Amino acid sequence: MKKELQDKLFEKYPKIFRQKDLSMKETCMCWGIETGNGWYDLIDSLCGVLQFNTEHNRYPQVEAVQVKEKYGTLRFYYRIVSTEESLKDERKEDRDSGSIEGAISYAEYLSGCICEKCGTNQNITTNEDGWLVTLCDKCRKEKDEK
Repeated sequence: MKKELQDKLFEKYPKIFRQKDLSMKETCMCWGIETGNGWYDLIDSLCGVLQFNTEHNRYPQVEAVQVKEKYGTLRFYYRIVSTEESLKDERKEDRDSGSIEGAISYAEYLSGCICEKCGTNQNITTNEDGWLVTLCDKCRKEKDEK
């Protein structure tokens, strides 16, 4: 992802992307968001839902450990930052964790329907000569011409 788009996400969601400044021995976020620009809106929406639930529904804080493309879809690896309050009620923590996992799984699923280069959802295919990449016909053709 272009640095300026990545930096917008880092600035908008500092708690989710807190690990971006840690060393490679501590996190994979030190390499930044390793996706195409086309998934910017998807990642922004996912982070918006996650942070909203933390701030308004008392869900635990999510911290991204690695955000990348793998096998043609988004991978959003994370950890939960437990608070004293979340540790008190195990049933609530299970429900919250399920909702967090559900939001992330849904975003990862949707990424397979969105061109990772330009962001369109029209004419998407994921297979390219044995590699799985999610591109629209136009971006695939541009890539093939290079």
